[in-house]
Amino acid sequence: MKKDFSAEKGKVIAFENNVDFCVGTGRMGLALQREYMEQLKAVQEDIGFKYIRGHGLFSDDMAIYHEYKDENDEVKVEYNFTYLDLVMDNYLKLDIRPFIELGFMPYKLASGTQTIFYWRGNTTPPKSYEMWNDLVVATLKHLMDRYGADEVVTWPIEVWNEPNLPGFWEKADMNEYLVLFENSFNAIKKLDSRFRIGGPAICGVEDVKHMRFFMDFLKEKKIKIDFITRHHYTSEPPERGGHYSYIQLTELNESFKSVENSREIIDSYPEYKGLEMHITEFNTSYVPNAPIHDTNRNAAYVASMLAKFPETCASYSYWTFGDIFEEMGVPFSPFYGGFGMMANRGIRKPTYYAFKFFKDIKANDGACVIKNENSVVCLDKDGVYRGVVYNSRTNRNGENLEVSFTLPADADKYTLITKLVDEKTCNPLKVWHDLGEPVALSEEQIELLKASDKPAISTAVVEAKDANAVVEMKLDEFALMYFELKPLKQAGDRGYDYNRVEELG
Repeated sequence: MKKDFSAEKGKVIAFENNVDFCVGTGRMGLALQREYMEQLKAVQEDIGFKYIRGHGLFSDDMAIYHEYKDENDEVKVEYNFTYLDLVMDNYLKLDIRPFIELGFMPYKLASGTQTIFYWRGNTTPPKSYEMWNDLVVATLKHLMDRYGADEVVTWPIEVWNEPNLPGFWEKADMNEYLVLFENSFNAIKKLDSRFRIGGPAICGVEDVKHMRFFMDFLKEKKIKIDFITRHHYTSEPPERGGHYSYIQLTELNESFKSVENSREIIDSYPEYKGLEMHITEFNTSYVPNAPIHDTNRNAAYVASMLAKFPETCASYSYWTFGDIFEEMGVPFSPFYGGFGMMANRGIRKPTYYAFKFFKDIKANDGACVIKNENSVVCLDKDGVYRGVVYNSRTNRNGENLEVSFTLPADADKYTLITKLVDEKTCNPLKVWHDLGEPVALSEEQIELLKASDKPAISTAVVEAKDANAVVEMKLDEFALMYFELKPLKQAGDRGYDYNRVEELG
């Protein structure tokens, strides 16, 4: 398949590239583990996300909420922020801040016993909304005292997670969720009106119905919400096999109809037209044991999602940055189909580079000049073109993609740098398979897998003709490529002749 794309000199295409706004994690307590922080450090050095969002702020492993009886046998409440401080200190050292999710319910504050996941996050309403409000306010006040009010009020706050699903909110009782939302919203705004608060963090099931229900509630109560949130996954229900779930991807445009519907619903309310919508979770599969997450197919598909999200959303947070994750228990294998863009032991999956490449095209105030179903190309203020190209599809058919870019040139010669991620050049999953799929990696195997997790780099010189530079590239299916085209500035030492060197060879 051959495609030709051109940029028009001086023309800029609207594209709000927010690839680095937020990234997901598992539960907050995982941040106390060394491997978790090592993976996050690598992600921050390469990509540099502004915010991180995960579950479990108030779950019992964080140990914030406590009750005891005093000398008069009266129940008293006290808070313990020891682990919270450790987690937040570690985040801030890596220049990343929490996108706070209020949840789940502390056991002693819960009205019921329903839990979710291996780590048993309680998903029932509070036994007392007054005590819930006190917990939320006390936690935020502590953070404000420790890190400064002006800093902490910039941390977005989302009320709960997927309340339209019965596993995440008892009976999926949306009326009860509205009670939780209103209490939380009012308590936080009373503490400091500068806090930005959103919801309803719905996902999938009857999302149109629940989004309208939530927006009707906001309108009736005249609540000046700061942003709307929802989640987005793009696969059919999985087929199980042992520890694993095998999924079929949905066609990209078909899958995005749910996001577009939410955008239309929000904009249908004059009071909220144009309000920010944040995708606080997204991935291909919604289960944490789907081998597709470890593949080049996932990387190319995610790249196409990163190009499409800005059409409707203010941000879009990949679920998750790493594979230290325990929703279904501690994984049995280094490649277990985890959500992460990085496998355990610091091995970068192909999807890692979808985010790295989209972050790189933002460099030096890059402005979009080409955007289509296979690529996004930006031109920076120094005349450097940076682009991401992807051969994305839902099913394997062996079809390659040949692309030609015609780009307005202000120099006679350019250096072309390409970084290729495909099944031949950057596929640690295949290397692991060829090693016999070891469940306990040796140091030698770890080093080999890390050596196989990097893009293949190529360079060339491109000469402009008729005020244009033409760049051609070929991508196998599921391939992902980053390229830079920058004006060539020849330096070199006296007497050095590269052509003579080549002839001598």
